[in-house]
Amino acid sequence: MRSVTVTQAFPGSVSEAESRWYETSRWPQWRSECDRVLEVRGDWPQLGSMVIWESGPAGRGRVTERVVDYEVRRGQTVEVEDDSIRGRQSVVFSPQDPGVQVTLSLAYEIKRRSPVTAIIDLLFIRRAMAVSLSTTVSRFGGGLEAVSEGQP
Repeated sequence: MRSVTVTQAFPGSVSEAESRWYETSRWPQWRSECDRVLEVRGDWPQLGSMVIWESGPAGRGRVTERVVDYEVRRGQTVEVEDDSIRGRQSVVFSPQDPGVQVTLSLAYEIKRRSPVTAIIDLLFIRRAMAVSLSTTVSRFGGGLEAVSEGQP
């Protein structure tokens, strides 16, 4: 599996960050490529629960995330799958003076492989994944900063 990781620090607490991260109704506002959340199954973000979301026309299509690990005030790991990839995505919230550090990681494998898959991954896919994760964390942090400043 290939992996990408992004880490950024923001104003706010671990509790505020965690609460906002798991609020699926707001995902389209900050999650890269998430156009709409289609379904939440189970007691999100608890173990075994699932979210199915969809990207816009040029995105990943339908994406399924199923929780395989969850620890309150620490983070979560989900198995993620779409038409092109399967993998594990983890978010970790760490207190940082002042504020909170958010680390988002994705370990993935490409479903349809060919002799040139490794080269395409190295040149294009891994970079696209890193940009997507970075965009997600940056947008998330912007919303978290607004909450810390008293904005909705």
